[in-house]
Amino acid sequence: MATKQTDDANFSADVLESDRPVLVDFWAPWCGPCKMVAPVLEELSEEYSEKISVVKLNTDENPQVTQKYGITGIPTMNVYVGGEVVKTVVGALPKQKLVRELEPFLG
Repeated sequence: MATKQTDDANFSADVLESDRPVLVDFWAPWCGPCKMVAPVLEELSEEYSEKISVVKLNTDENPQVTQKYGITGIPTMNVYVGGEVVKTVVGALPKQKLVRELEPFLG
């Protein structure tokens, strides 16, 4: 698996301190749309591994980060650059649409 799991304890090191853009997928095991977008994110993490990291955070198991970033609906995907949220995508988008949303970080 090219995507990486993170949690409340490791979020800062895995995401905020990264030297390249990080796409964080806020998800939960019971979420149908999350399951639909998971294979798309897996493909993106492999295809663009040189440009962006893809990290998954289970919202049920990690309430601190989930609450800090105001995640109320899932799937929500935040792009972090230099420790800051620079883009938010909500919902399970088809791959082409998601790539278009992420283009500024994939070039």
